[in-house]
Amino acid sequence: MAKLVPTEWIWHDGEFVAWKDANVHVLSHSMQFGSSAFEGIRCYSTPRGPAVFRLEDHLQRMLNSCKIYRMDVKYGIDELVAATCELVERNGIASCYVRPMVLRGYGAAGMVPFDSPVEVFIPCWPWGSYLGDHAMENGADACVSSWHRMAPNTTPSMAKVAGNYLGGQLVKMEALANGYDEAIALGPDGLISEGSGQNVFVVQKGVVFTTPMNGTLLPGITRDTVITLARGLGLEVREGPLQRELLYVCDELFLTGTASEVTPVRSVDKIPVGAGKTGEVTRLLQRTYMDLVQGKIEDKHNWLCHVTAERAAVKQDR
Repeated sequence: MAKLVPTEWIWHDGEFVAWKDANVHVLSHSMQFGSSAFEGIRCYSTPRGPAVFRLEDHLQRMLNSCKIYRMDVKYGIDELVAATCELVERNGIASCYVRPMVLRGYGAAGMVPFDSPVEVFIPCWPWGSYLGDHAMENGADACVSSWHRMAPNTTPSMAKVAGNYLGGQLVKMEALANGYDEAIALGPDGLISEGSGQNVFVVQKGVVFTTPMNGTLLPGITRDTVITLARGLGLEVREGPLQRELLYVCDELFLTGTASEVTPVRSVDKIPVGAGKTGEVTRLLQRTYMDLVQGKIEDKHNWLCHVTAERAAVKQDR
């Protein structure tokens, strides 16, 4: 499993502080109650230097998460984009993982958070393939988790907040304890929801299917990217309820997420998916996605934020 690799600088409320000095109090509200919003964003090495993928979309989702939880953030998208790009440049790493975080700090003693200040941190560090190079190439072995995802209108699944990932931790730890790479969780209705931190896609007779935004899963930015790319390649994509047994009889199965990128699944509950190896559609989408984020093909949607260009623009504005 991936471990944190320290870098030199972390951005905190408008200043760059040393990695070791980016601390919060043990009694901060977010430590006690999980009341922090965050994002996971990848920065890739490209021919034009480091480029952060869909940076503005990730930051907007973080601010939306904060709005749902009544957290007032004093920074706008442009300020956070500039801070992220300067952070990557200062740390001198061409490829990294960026995790903006909005925390409620020290102050409130109970569940009501309003006496705790809202703080913003942006760290980044090197991070390779989430499930390992073997999974990216050959496919991961997954299981169906005994843990289900939340019901709609209980905890807002559209918000990417720390507390939502307690369920994902249970899903993932159960999978690892039973010898699997990953797990897929069902919703309260017994239909497919999502992985421990990924969206789920199945391929059947050349058609790409994925679960809908139904209040049990996070609408992933990588999910949206893959849907857009698939349709651009002429593939039919359908969003709708998916039964558990489809995991066993589909032709192909893959997971998507910022950390996981596009990861094929070769078996579920020890039943081979299709031929038990990465399928043609999955490989096409994985290759197209990786070529895009690494700047090898045209970025038709302007999803890449090139750090050098952004920093030059900021300096010119000043």
